[in-house]
Amino acid sequence: ALLAFTLGVKQLIVAINKMDTTQWSESRYQEIIKETSNFIKKVGYNPKTVAFVPISGFHGDNMLTASTNCPWYKGWEKETKSGKYTGKTLLEAIDSIEPPTRPTDKPLRLPLQDVYKIGGIGTVPVGRVETGIIKPGMVVTFAPSNVTTEVKS
Repeated sequence: ALLAFTLGVKQLIVAINKMDTTQWSESRYQEIIKETSNFIKKVGYNPKTVAFVPISGFHGDNMLTASTNCPWYKGWEKETKSGKYTGKTLLEAIDSIEPPTRPTDKPLRLPLQDVYKIGGIGTVPVGRVETGIIKPGMVVTFAPSNVTTEVKS
């Protein structure tokens, strides 16, 4: 959780796996929620924005469909800026994740990860668009070398 928060991950899902090994114990589930909530709160997350889902990955319980092995489980609930979400399965929790907004209105920033020289094509810089947009035909300038070129594809 600390690494995720440090890297800028804004939304979490806590899947409590191997619930079948505890015979789907509600007390164990509540204990894990309490400990995990305290930890993620110290890191910087709000536990009310996190979905806690008891699952059994081996048996597929609460992964795609609600399980009958935990009748005490009423489902997860989380609050976000856009409203309140509820569900029972891990898939529903994943579907409730809001995609991050991309700052397309800002200038183009594309940190380079690698540069390939491909025969017959030329030099191909590779990176990830952090802000702005890039389209074929655009003229871009690389910093700090001040090299200007046209985007081919």
